[in-house]
Amino acid sequence: MLAAVILSGGASSRMGSPKALLPYQGRPFLEHLLEITTRPEIGARKVVLGADAESIAKAIPLKANEMVINPDWEKGQLSSIQAAVRKLPAGTDGMLLCLIDHPLISGALVGELIAQFYKTKKCIALPVYEGRRGHPVIFSASLYQELLQAPLETGARAVVWAHADDVEEVPTNEEGCVLNLNDPETLNKALDEDR
Repeated sequence: MLAAVILSGGASSRMGSPKALLPYQGRPFLEHLLEITTRPEIGARKVVLGADAESIAKAIPLKANEMVINPDWEKGQLSSIQAAVRKLPAGTDGMLLCLIDHPLISGALVGELIAQFYKTKKCIALPVYEGRRGHPVIFSASLYQELLQAPLETGARAVVWAHADDVEEVPTNEEGCVLNLNDPETLNKALDEDR
């Protein structure tokens, strides 16, 4: 089984309000990501919260064992990945890593990534849109230790680079996998195009 990890620990300073709670197709980003990661192959889910933990936890019904509070969220994304890895149950084959600012992805893409991860047995699987690598990314459990030891400056990318020959690139026509919705302008443009 896989674990799904949704990173939502940052301060959303450029956006001006918690990204997890921004609306996409009538519901918050986080609810959409929770829905598309509800799959038979995913046996555990962790949502990493930091800056806006209280307001997000109040707005979205999360189970206690799904929430991971990252007290070091100011250290950046890798600190949230590491907080999640430390809380994963034993025996996972890997983790599907979703970013709250890359919400415009479908359940079909998640399913395709999972299928290719198990089929190819590569240690990393990620989507590629028009030659650009995107999110979500699946990391094999064999890489958990490397993620815990990765340098904060380069983060999880360092682990991807270290295993360049063991990455399964899954082609997709979903531009959402490469759209980083970090500010109101990018968000509005993406949502306009999605309508």
